[in-house]
Amino acid sequence: MSIGRKLTIAGVILAAATAYTAYLGASAGWKYYLTADECLANAPDLLGVRLRVSGRIASGTLQISPRRDRAEFALVAGSDALHVLCHGAIPDNLTEEIEVVVEGRMEEPGKVRGEKILTRCASKYESQQPGKLQGNGQVARGPQRESRR
Repeated sequence: MSIGRKLTIAGVILAAATAYTAYLGASAGWKYYLTADECLANAPDLLGVRLRVSGRIASGTLQISPRRDRAEFALVAGSDALHVLCHGAIPDNLTEEIEVVVEGRMEEPGKVRGEKILTRCASKYESQQPGKLQGNGQVARGPQRESRR
C-alpha cells in the first residue's frame, strides 16, 4: 500500500472520530435546561439521563453540610417539588427562595442527584451607581444638571 493511501485512510479515520466526538458533545447540550415542572412531568423518560434543571429552592428545604460539600433541597414545581441532593462544591450564595440550575442525573422519579449547582442571581450584579454598566447593557446616569452657557 502506498504512503498516500495510508495517509488518506488515517485522515478519514481521524475525521470520523472527530465528527463522532462532536456529535456526542452537541447532543448532550442541545437543550440548555428543563424546568422543575418539565422534569417531573417527563420523569419516566429522564431516568438515568444527564440533565440540567432550573427552579427556585423551596422555603424551609435547604440543608447544607457543615463542610459545605453536600446540599439537599427541593425545587418548587407547581404544587409539587423536585428533590435534589448535590455532592461537591456548594456556592457561597446558595440560599432558599433563589433561582438555581442543577446539573446531574435523575435517579428516580422526583429525585435528582446533582453534581454542580449554578445560582441565578443577576440582580445582585446590576449597578446602581452613575456611569456604571447596568444589567441591561445601558450606562446608568446620575441626576442631570442643567448646563449654564
